[in-house]
Amino acid sequence: MPPKLRSARWFEPDDFRSFGHRSRMSQMGYAPEEYAGRPVIAIVNTWSDLNQCHAHFKERVEDIKRGVLQAGGFPVELPAISLSESKVKPTTMLYRNFLAMETEELIRSHPVDGVVLMGGCDKTTPGLLLGATSAGVPAIFVPAGPMLRGNWHGHVLGSGSDAVKYWDERRAGNISDKDWSEMEVGIARSYGVCMTMGTAATMTALADAIGMTLPGASSIPAADSNHIRMCAAAGRRIVQMVNEDLTPAKIQTEAAYRNAIVVAMAMGCSTNAVIHLIAMARRAGHRIGLDDFDATSRIVPVIANIRPSGTTYLMEDFYYAGGLLALMSRLAGFLDLEARNASGQSWAQSLAGAQVYNDDVIRPLDRAIYQEGALAVLRGNLAPNGCVMKPSAAAPHLLRHAGPALVFDDYPALKANIDREDLDVTADTVLVLRNAGPLGGPGMPEWGMLPIPRKLLRQGVRDMIRISDARMSGTSYGACILHVSPESYAGGPLALVQTGDVISVDIPARRIALEVAEEELARRCAALPPPVPRYGRGYGWMFSRHIRQADQGCDFDFLETEFGPPVGEPAIF
Repeated sequence: MPPKLRSARWFEPDDFRSFGHRSRMSQMGYAPEEYAGRPVIAIVNTWSDLNQCHAHFKERVEDIKRGVLQAGGFPVELPAISLSESKVKPTTMLYRNFLAMETEELIRSHPVDGVVLMGGCDKTTPGLLLGATSAGVPAIFVPAGPMLRGNWHGHVLGSGSDAVKYWDERRAGNISDKDWSEMEVGIARSYGVCMTMGTAATMTALADAIGMTLPGASSIPAADSNHIRMCAAAGRRIVQMVNEDLTPAKIQTEAAYRNAIVVAMAMGCSTNAVIHLIAMARRAGHRIGLDDFDATSRIVPVIANIRPSGTTYLMEDFYYAGGLLALMSRLAGFLDLEARNASGQSWAQSLAGAQVYNDDVIRPLDRAIYQEGALAVLRGNLAPNGCVMKPSAAAPHLLRHAGPALVFDDYPALKANIDREDLDVTADTVLVLRNAGPLGGPGMPEWGMLPIPRKLLRQGVRDMIRISDARMSGTSYGACILHVSPESYAGGPLALVQTGDVISVDIPARRIALEVAEEELARRCAALPPPVPRYGRGYGWMFSRHIRQADQGCDFDFLETEFGPPVGEPAIF
């Protein structure tokens, strides 16, 4: 027998309060036959007029509703904050936990039995999943899907990656204003998320690998008719999940998260995956940390030839080559195939028959594009709690490097000075940006791909060691060392670096060091002024008092599973 419906607490009792619930349903034109005794399915929709990635969600929500109705459920749409990556300032990361809290409370406070989560733009995937995990009702994630390939003068353009590349060429004087304006309208040709292996494509694929989508759903391009059918299928499936009582806790095992880390490494994932997966795993009750990523990176090669780690292809090509299921089939030896996904099946069952249709897009293990995984976790006196780098997207000669620091105290200082002709900088210089972390940013903006100084661009330099406590877009590339923890604003060692200090990095050895005597560092630490508060009120004030550091996933301390017992069902009086 299916479990007792949660929504029945609102609608079934013969009391005054339930009379009010039913009468208000009648007020909206619903008859009891439509919802009584049926699973009520919330559809948490992150559509907005300013979210380009989710522009199709107005239509897709109707496809999901159709599927819910086909399976005998009753669909209700609950809008949530949208978090458009390119438009929300100072950064969507400031509001990821806001979306997580909103999602959790939308689910808990309403008469719903299951939930469909509609997301894809960078922070919407982790935000929605964090909230649904804590709420605990059956849930399935519907990914927005990647946009179509960009095009300019016959060249295939990848969002983010090619924008950065050609922006440098324009700054160097190699691209005309006319070329640049033509790229502007050619690089993003449809709705959907970035079609490079950026944060959006990474996180939807990892939601898939954890088991929270229909298997393989993350690979379908947003503009493909298969995406419409997938949405309807997800609507049908969530009704079945309610009847099976298949909750996130039964899918999101520790094995599921370890599978996701394997997939992340093989895809050449965004560095942001580290922060989000740590937060998500901890919400699910699993102690995943930086060392788990680094250990997996040592043994799992990058086999997805997708920009920016790859050189040629985009997410549309990945789908045509077989998509996530094809990739996972090649990783079977690294995966726990008994883990279950939202289909109700094990991965062994879901991967049966999966094939790779293009060996250059999804490489065999013995012909990887990068023999170790996508990420490296470095430690040393500059980052005692760790920092992250993406070696697969960096110039090889910079994987072992030492050079003098050029320090910028904040992003406005960087922007004002980076292109000065008298800037004292060479290709060996280590660019340093601080006060850009969770507290200092605030919100840890994607400022970590520090621009190459214009004078060096003209000399042909296209990569340098760059260090910050910021994040960077998953579409970015280069020898950028990110997420330095603890951050400088909180008094971390990055706050002690002075221009001219030598910084050394050894990526194979996983080491980063500020080559300054400990006595001198102690003297500098004692002289540090206290940080200036970023907020005096509101959400930012709360954020500043409860945000964890990057190595802990940037969740709020009071939202973590270990903070206290699970929240019970709301009283209905």
